[in-house]
Amino acid sequence: MSAPRILVDADACPVKDEVYRVAFRREVPVVVVSNMRLRVPEHPLVERVVVSDAFDAADDWIAGEADARTVVITGDILLADRCLKAGATVIGHNGKPFTAASIGGALATRAIMADLRAGGDVVGGPAPFGKADRSRFLQALDEALVRVGN
Repeated sequence: MSAPRILVDADACPVKDEVYRVAFRREVPVVVVSNMRLRVPEHPLVERVVVSDAFDAADDWIAGEADARTVVITGDILLADRCLKAGATVIGHNGKPFTAASIGGALATRAIMADLRAGGDVVGGPAPFGKADRSRFLQALDEALVRVGN
């Protein structure tokens, strides 16, 4: 059985520092995936993967690597769905897990919001990211790593 690891959809991820903190404490490898070069810690547990700037290149790479021993960090609902189908544990930036039970509702809400925006309706974005989100994220990541076997 492969060792657990964390895959980070990094381009718009506000919790990369929290991921590193938990990963270093638990000695879990982290792969930071983006379509541009991002600064990551020089550490043997951290790998940077820079994909092309093609549409969904980072998502395709992450979904292709996701499995039951992987924790994926993303705010992208479509990527979360793909990773769940591959057996991965998926956590949003705010610490809320994406699950088989919740992903259908998230996909439906995403589609409704896209339709409203396409129709010219002004709809608000996500709530501002705050301390409570960071705290929830840290706890959720710890719990996820326990579940996948670390």
